[in-house]
Amino acid sequence: DIGDIIRGKDLYLGGNNKRRQQLEKNLKTIFEKIKGNNRKLSTLEDEEIREYWWELNRETIWEAMTCSEDLKNSSYFHATCSNSGDGKSQYQTQKQCRCGDGDVTIVPTYFDYVPQYLR
Repeated sequence: DIGDIIRGKDLYLGGNNKRRQQLEKNLKTIFEKIKGNNRKLSTLEDEEIREYWWELNRETIWEAMTCSEDLKNSSYFHATCSNSGDGKSQYQTQKQCRCGDGDVTIVPTYFDYVPQYLR
């Protein structure tokens, strides 16, 4: 959901509360600074600069959230891996969101564009 918040596409906007308004104000300030520091980005609309920044930084954000040694035993996702041939016995993904011994160095950025209501 952090990608949705950064990109301004969060479905759960939280109403008009002050914390949400402050977050949006802070994000707007941050993105204006990014645009101001790079002439090539100065003409981008708010939505475009948000998308640009997220695309540039999403892998690092995902890595920090899912691959940290401090968080190695944390659970992020529903049980989806099957450890039996019948597919009935499911368990949660381990090792940076991968089933079994797959390549655990790949950060799961593919979740970014799954519609929020399906996550």
